[in-house]
Amino acid sequence: MFFDFAQLIKIFASEYDSGYSPPKVTEVISKIINGNPNLKFISTSYVERQNLTMRMQMRRFTRLTNGFSKKIENLKVALSLHFAHYNFMSIHQTLRVTPAMEDGITDHVWGWEELVGLKQ
Repeated sequence: MFFDFAQLIKIFASEYDSGYSPPKVTEVISKIINGNPNLKFISTSYVERQNLTMRMQMRRFTRLTNGFSKKIENLKVALSLHFAHYNFMSIHQTLRVTPAMEDGITDHVWGWEELVGLKQ
C-alpha cells in the first residue's frame, strides 16, 4: 500500500538573536517523496498538533513521570486505545463530530463496549 508523502524542509538564517527565540526561517522547500500529495496541505503543523495532543493526554509521553511503559507491548496497547478513543469516541470541537464520523467510517459515537468488541 502506498501513501501520499511529502517532506517540508526549512532553511534557517545563519545569524539570529541570542536568547530563547529560534532563528528565522528564510526558505521553505516542499519535496514530494511518494504519491501525489496536495501541496497546500504539506505542513509540520498537523503532526506537531498530534504530538502535543498525545503528550497532553497520555502521561507516558511526558518527561519525569512514572507512567512509562516497561514493555513495548504495553506501549502499543496504550497508543491503540488512545487513537481509537480519539477517533471514534471523542467529539471534536471544530468538527462537532468524531474524526471517524467526519471521514464516513462510522455514523455514530462509539461507547467503550463497542470499542473493545463487547457490543456488535
